[in-house]
Amino acid sequence: MARRYPEHVTETSTTSPARTDPLLEGDHERMAHIVLEGVTKDDGEFVSAGPSVVEGIINGTAVRALCGKVWVPGRDPRRFPVCPTCKEIAESAGWGVPGS
Repeated sequence: MARRYPEHVTETSTTSPARTDPLLEGDHERMAHIVLEGVTKDDGEFVSAGPSVVEGIINGTAVRALCGKVWVPGRDPRRFPVCPTCKEIAESAGWGVPGS
């Protein structure tokens, strides 16, 4: 049976954008991610890379992980395995990986 709408209302459909990165789906939500909070230049100046995890927890601000995942932190990351993509990126840059 077709829906009837007043003449000034039209029926439209919307679709969600398709996710293109399969690494950001499924169990990716159940992993601890690594967030780069900034870098220190040679002259000692700190340059922020975006909101810190602490800022995200306190203010509800979204943060971005090395793997690209964007979320508002709120869970204890020690309860989850480290995201393999974040870990690979950090290790390839020569950074220490938390929990390893």
